[in-house]
Amino acid sequence: MLREALARDSARQNDTIAIGTARRETASFIQNIHHFRDEALKDKQPAPPEKVVIFDEAQRAWNQRKASDFMQRKRNQSNFNQSEPEFLISVMDRHKDWCVIIALIGGGQEINDGEAGLNGWFSALAEKFPDWDIYYSEKLRQKEYAGNDIQIDLLKKNQAKSEPCLHLTTSMRSFRAEKLSHLIHYLIHNQCAEAKILSAQIIDNFPIFVTRDLVNAKKWIKSKVKGLETSGLIASSGAKRLKADGIFVDNTIQVEDWFLNDRDDVRSSHFLEDTATEFDIQGLELDWCIVAWDADYRYCSHKFEHWKFKGSKWERRRKEDQQRYLENSYRVLLTRARQGMVIYIPVGEPTDATRLPEFYDQTYEYLLECGLQSLPT
Repeated sequence: MLREALARDSARQNDTIAIGTARRETASFIQNIHHFRDEALKDKQPAPPEKVVIFDEAQRAWNQRKASDFMQRKRNQSNFNQSEPEFLISVMDRHKDWCVIIALIGGGQEINDGEAGLNGWFSALAEKFPDWDIYYSEKLRQKEYAGNDIQIDLLKKNQAKSEPCLHLTTSMRSFRAEKLSHLIHYLIHNQCAEAKILSAQIIDNFPIFVTRDLVNAKKWIKSKVKGLETSGLIASSGAKRLKADGIFVDNTIQVEDWFLNDRDDVRSSHFLEDTATEFDIQGLELDWCIVAWDADYRYCSHKFEHWKFKGSKWERRRKEDQQRYLENSYRVLLTRARQGMVIYIPVGEPTDATRLPEFYDQTYEYLLECGLQSLPT
């Protein structure tokens, strides 16, 4: 996304630069992490030219099982037996003098099977690279960053030091509501009382409405967008039954067109037609969002239930990691807006066993109990 945005801007400002040329230029200095990895596989001896590397969403690096499987199947590396964090550190470890790895961590952002999480980095550093100097924030112990299994103590083998300044306390994404991420954490984890307290603190500066009327939600969002502000419709990749409301999460979108195209282009997010999922929008943001909430993550009898739509019916997600991925998917979706959002909960249909009203009603009531407001008609 960043490379495409820079390329388009360069071509727009200079008529003599073709868009293809601009794309090649930006690709030369902003490298995809997988390209960096593949280049390192070609020759394992020399150190890479980069002395400083930044890994965004570092907690999403692959564990050993997934990395080894991919390398063996796709890169013909039959003996590959490392996690992504271990391999990436080993590449930089080839430097004889100095180098720096900056790992940017997002709280509760693991949404794919095989993502190593923070412990993947800690284990690699403790077991393979004990001579590295490590600086980290104690805030990583907070539940929204690593859950209950954070293992910072693994770093005792290293020269590890806690640095409070490494925690970005004010979210640049939600500049109107720095407490938004905490509110969403409480909301997703069924901590209604705590969510309600935070809702009251931010609601004046960061409006969050709940509605059962998608048309009204789109109307309100469009009324809020000013100037170059952005808006979009987003939903969980597991929200399969939103199809009945015209929200198709299975349709593939061109992310660059969705985010960057002009507001009069039907492919752009501004039209509130094409839907981006957590995989499309992770790490990015919009000013105003409609978050469509399906029955995959439903509130029932005072607790959340985890479901997956398969074939023609809903099935329980019983594995803990699959439940966590679903929770994180909604965490991602509910923290993409910079200025405000509307959460759309379908009414359901009594004659459709996959969209019964009871799949949605308690979720709607729960969000109101958490202090969110009903969107005025």
